[in-house]
Amino acid sequence: MIEKSIYENYEIDFSDSYTSDDAYYFIFNQNRELYLKDNELANNIDDFDINFSLYIGKYKNKDCFVVNSNFDKGYDLREVYEFSKDLYLMGSKAVLVNDWYMSHQFCGRCGTKTILDEKDMMLKCPECGQVHYPRIAPAIIVAIRNGDELLMAKHSYHDNIRYALIAGFVEPGESIEEAVHREVSEEVGIKIKNLRYMKSQSWPFPNSLMLGFEAEYDSGDIKVDGDEILKAKWFKKDEIIRYSSDISISDWLIQKFIDEN
Repeated sequence: MIEKSIYENYEIDFSDSYTSDDAYYFIFNQNRELYLKDNELANNIDDFDINFSLYIGKYKNKDCFVVNSNFDKGYDLREVYEFSKDLYLMGSKAVLVNDWYMSHQFCGRCGTKTILDEKDMMLKCPECGQVHYPRIAPAIIVAIRNGDELLMAKHSYHDNIRYALIAGFVEPGESIEEAVHREVSEEVGIKIKNLRYMKSQSWPFPNSLMLGFEAEYDSGDIKVDGDEILKAKWFKKDEIIRYSSDISISDWLIQKFIDEN
């Protein structure tokens, strides 16, 4: 998990400017893949068929653009993370801007073509007045401890991960803390106590803000639903099989548990 702030190399700004003489271009195709050549960003877009280009601020003291184009194969951001943490961090913002603009060019309420706001990163409908900001989906993830053991579960939608932490999306009308308790109850049937917020992480797969917690086991027996969660059990630190990458807050929470036990 990246500990540094995106703002160490980035100054936020936004407009519908198209190009610049000396700039960084985060060029994505329809599959959210980033164009790189020799692990470097493109420094011009003359050879690309451009769907749209948006100025999103300064990256490493140069103008920075997110560009949507048509090309066959690029890099998934998970791949980018493994060889350039800085590119991944900035690419995570750029791909979310790319997704937002692709998805809201027409008003979801009345179908009218939207227009960019003069000031904010916002698309607005000139007909009904509906506004469309970039969408972020808050989600929780929690490391549940019982003495020197950590609760991990086998999810039905994880083909390449044996066991993972309990996680889930926040429902409308509930608090973050309520979401943690609900997800734990729904997925493994136990109650927890001493819930503690640890840290958060932008997770652009596709558009989450992950909020990391620790908690302690309180009561109840593990009971999985057999649908979303196939198995769940307690692990001592030397029984845990680590993820293949440290990209996620989940890995950070697991490493914290290992270091403290």
